[in-house]
Amino acid sequence: MYPIISLFGLSLGTYGICCVIGGALAIWLAIRNGKRFQQDRFAMLEACVWALIGGFLGAKLLYLLISFSDIMEMFQTSGWNWDTISSLLEGGFVFYGGLLGGLAALLLYLHHFQLPYGVYLSSITPAVPLAHACGRIGCFFAGCCYGIPYDPPIGICLKNAIGTAPTDIPLFPVQLLESGMDFLLAELLQLCFRKRTRKTDVIPFYCIGYAGIRLFTERFRYDSERGIYFSLATSEWLSLALALCGILLLLVSFLRRKKASHQ
Repeated sequence: MYPIISLFGLSLGTYGICCVIGGALAIWLAIRNGKRFQQDRFAMLEACVWALIGGFLGAKLLYLLISFSDIMEMFQTSGWNWDTISSLLEGGFVFYGGLLGGLAALLLYLHHFQLPYGVYLSSITPAVPLAHACGRIGCFFAGCCYGIPYDPPIGICLKNAIGTAPTDIPLFPVQLLESGMDFLLAELLQLCFRKRTRKTDVIPFYCIGYAGIRLFTERFRYDSERGIYFSLATSEWLSLALALCGILLLLVSFLRRKKASHQ
């Protein structure tokens, strides 16, 4: 495993590098999609930056909420010092918190500058699983969000991982599985964006598609830092809510088209 790589004399975290690459690719794709609506490149870039900042803050906040009891126990054991605080700031992000935080920041930006919601949301949506796929590769190298014990050759020992994954037993590479499925979802959403007349349909398609991916991959997750409520992890509850939102959006879109056709 390569959680840390040396580049030009600097030691860089592979997870951070993957996130930067994913963010850059997402911005590139969103700007490219925005051209189809004749949108200003700088405005789209700015919107993406807002979404990324909101996503970072949201991902960290949800992690703190889910792991609150463990964090308090850590502070009671190690004390309130810079080492414990810095370790808390460096690691620990929850994707759904990032999704909600990024969406909130993006909507705030669009409202402030009175930009068209549908245009920007549909342009950025295919870029979300693209960035997420790169981030999951980083999770694999860092040793977080790890999978269940699994025999080789599929099971992989995460040697030298800096996350919480056990390093003495082979684990199912669920991070790579989800990454591959996210790449596929990004391609399908981009195809939908290019081909369909109603490009806003990519939004409910993403909601339903990613919810299905997450509910499937959660069967292979083994890490305990996810919160369990009524036998379901926090991410599973949020996946069900996301799928419901996607179904409702499709229903509303269908009813609007039906009403318009009768007028």
